[in-house]
Amino acid sequence: QVQLVESGGGLVQPGGSLRLSCVASRRIFEIHIMNWYRQPPGKQRELVAAITPRGNQNYADSVKGRFTISRDNAKKTLYLQMNSLKPEDTAVYYCNAETQPQSWGQGTQVTVSS
Repeated sequence: QVQLVESGGGLVQPGGSLRLSCVASRRIFEIHIMNWYRQPPGKQRELVAAITPRGNQNYADSVKGRFTISRDNAKKTLYLQMNSLKPEDTAVYYCNAETQPQSWGQGTQVTVSS
């Protein structure tokens, strides 16, 4: 496992932007798939975006064209740039590493509201 620490959440108005960060305790991005998940209030956790060791990216349909996952291997930091935010993006966002067993951060709250 690896320790993951998210930051960057907060309250933002609809149409606004936020960038989430996830710092890993050791270099793993070149080995493991990294994901961002979210859990809206009263709903199940869902996959938002993923990036493979080769840099291939995948997104949930609901965020395509608005969110971008990226990473800085040297800084051991995973990012999620979120633009054109909508109220339905409100959720706790989690960083995940597909290690064995899987590694999870503590989550960061994103609230989109006017």
